[in-house]
Amino acid sequence: MTRHIIHLHIPAFPIAVERVARPELRDRPVAVAWGRAARTSVFCVSSEARLEGVARGMPLGRARDVCPGLTVLSPDPMRTEKAGRLLAETAARYTPLWEPPRPGHVYLDVTGTSRLWGRAKDTADRIRREVLARLGLAGTAGVAGNKMVSSIASRIHPVPGILDVDLGREEVFMAPLEVDVLPGIGPVRRRLLLEELGIIRVRQVAALEAGDLRLLFGRHGEVIHQRALGVDPTPVYPPRKKPVVMEETILSEDDNDDHRLLGFLYGMVEQCASRLRDRGLAPRKAGLLVRYADGREKVGRTGLAGGSAWDMDLYAPLEQAFFRACIRRVRVRFMRVWFTELAPPSGRQLSLFPPAPSPGEERAGVTRALDRIRGRYGDSAIRYGRILK
Repeated sequence: MTRHIIHLHIPAFPIAVERVARPELRDRPVAVAWGRAARTSVFCVSSEARLEGVARGMPLGRARDVCPGLTVLSPDPMRTEKAGRLLAETAARYTPLWEPPRPGHVYLDVTGTSRLWGRAKDTADRIRREVLARLGLAGTAGVAGNKMVSSIASRIHPVPGILDVDLGREEVFMAPLEVDVLPGIGPVRRRLLLEELGIIRVRQVAALEAGDLRLLFGRHGEVIHQRALGVDPTPVYPPRKKPVVMEETILSEDDNDDHRLLGFLYGMVEQCASRLRDRGLAPRKAGLLVRYADGREKVGRTGLAGGSAWDMDLYAPLEQAFFRACIRRVRVRFMRVWFTELAPPSGRQLSLFPPAPSPGEERAGVTRALDRIRGRYGDSAIRYGRILK
């Protein structure tokens, strides 16, 4: 069956999201950077700033020189993450086969949905208009027979709208484009093609024998040749839903005191452990995200041994992950903890004669008693001193 793939693209997604909340930023040159130091790299640029000469990866000091009217924003990961979820929820209404490769981008496989939504181009227009109406985000959409071509079509469209590549004309569409639009052709390979073969257009790559590209790029040569012909068999991968227990907290004041931050960490672990015990599950893996006041994030992950859902058993590995992740002197604003690979706790062989309780069993008995008290009187009825603020 012929595939119909839509790629919805919201250009400069963090800036587009910020402009919804701050309309005064529209039509102005805007960039997003971590911090304000002159050597800080710009990682997101609006189209207006790009026309002024600002480019992604450029030092912020240089960007201000080439565009004196540049507005510089700090990242807002929470707002961007929320907008990404809403964008994905909108896409999910049209097909179960949708894939969010990164924020501001969504692939949709609408093959076989013509009776519901009409032609793929009409579906793309409908989705784009709904995203604009519901979220205030103007995007471009590429429609083609595969993911690569639809993605390129959405990115080269100069204004919000739709670019539909007719089925069977993928090679014609790709031919006049510069070689760096091909996935896998970065600055190094582009320079190699230019210096060794004088190649700057995709049609020149398509005209080469696959063996010639293998000499240049090894085992990747054949894939690059197929992409130059507009061929991409990659399926749309729907996101996998893994069971997870998660807690997060926004600190009332930014803080970098390890003792207080570990108190927040223990409180989140305690709440997760209680929910795990209620469900009769124990995790095998855990993760910790620390977000600093300047918007930067650090993630730590750890394995969990023993199949336990008791607070102290879960906390100890995460405390080590905390010290591996939280290494900057910048104050912390946000923390998140999660547990995955959930399964029933590992059983133990019953003893014929009751042994003396071990320290771990004594702690488990105390924790069960605390669970009963909180279940009756609420979570705040009794708390450990280390998590009191």
